[in-house]
Amino acid sequence: MDLFAAEAVQLAPGERATVPTRGGVAIPEGYAGLVAPRSGLAQRHGLGSSMPRGWGRRVPGEIRVLLINHGAEPVSLARGERIAQLLVVPVSTLEMVEVEELPSSQRGAGASGPPDAEDCGGARWYAEEGLRSSSVGRA
Repeated sequence: MDLFAAEAVQLAPGERATVPTRGGVAIPEGYAGLVAPRSGLAQRHGLGSSMPRGWGRRVPGEIRVLLINHGAEPVSLARGERIAQLLVVPVSTLEMVEVEELPSSQRGAGASGPPDAEDCGGARWYAEEGLRSSSVGRA
């Protein structure tokens, strides 16, 4: 679903703006809305989202799109211009439990990716299959 700018905005190189859409959405349980940048704006102007943003049933109200100008020139967006897309995707929520050691994988310790658990310096979290929860954190 396309998202449109509710007001005109100008972004200098490196500048960020939160752009209102005056559009709202109600996402059902088990789904999430992800705001994604439009590839055409990124290719032509270096304009994109500064981060993917999730939208779900716990976030009611207007959708606002966080944009950043990665290009070398100022970018002007007119009111009513398509600025992003809302992708509605199924999600599963698993209960995360803190563990002393992570399970082994087929990739093994020599693969690229996160360091060994001993080198992380932080907590290790594992998603328990079949358990559902709405949040992750320490008790």
